[in-house]
Amino acid sequence: MAATAKPRAKAPTEASRKQKSTRKKPQPAADAQVAQAERGRPRVLAGSGDELGAAEVARRVADGLKHFRKVRGLSLDDLASRSGVSRAALSQIEGTRTNPTLSVLWKVAVGLDVPFHELLGVSEDGSAKVLRAADSPPLKSGDGRMESRLLSPGGSSTDVEIYELRFLAKAVHRSEPHGRGTLETLVVLTGALRLLIENAEHDLLPGDTIFFKADVQHVYENRSSHETRCFNVIRYQRDS
Repeated sequence: MAATAKPRAKAPTEASRKQKSTRKKPQPAADAQVAQAERGRPRVLAGSGDELGAAEVARRVADGLKHFRKVRGLSLDDLASRSGVSRAALSQIEGTRTNPTLSVLWKVAVGLDVPFHELLGVSEDGSAKVLRAADSPPLKSGDGRMESRLLSPGGSSTDVEIYELRFLAKAVHRSEPHGRGTLETLVVLTGALRLLIENAEHDLLPGDTIFFKADVQHVYENRSSHETRCFNVIRYQRDS
């Protein structure tokens, strides 16, 4: 019998070649994890609330710094000596060329001998004092792991301020001494906080309250694997 010829394989068409070339290759596990993390990562867009809030705070601080420096007759060099903030940094703050961190603003307030909220220029108009959330954006520490938001409206008290503090997991925030005679009352709402006051350590849980003299260096440590949230009441000493 004559051998039957085997059918020839068809030459790949242009369409099949394109289909093969566009077929995705299996993604390595590590690449997949990176891609998933990128998709879940929060982004701050230009023109967002965070960016606009920071710009408004910078403008208020610049105005407050100029005003109180003029009232007290202080040059930039004088204030640099009193606050521990460099002359160059103070000049940038006055010119709204930087968004100062929380610790820098505290140093400036201490150097000017004014309550923190007065440096922010919170409005004091009217008999009822209202502070809208949008008018008090949170101030962040240098590493961004701690936030402080002023809760007390301007004019509600000349010597008491109330803040909401938020610490990301395992955050550490070192606070420079406040003005002489300044007192703090801290209430832990969620999480777990360790407060170091000079050489003493105090571990606090939700519902715990601590009162201490804040004119010494003190350190806040979030001992929790989650966010820790607190209320902080600051009382300034006023010379009679």
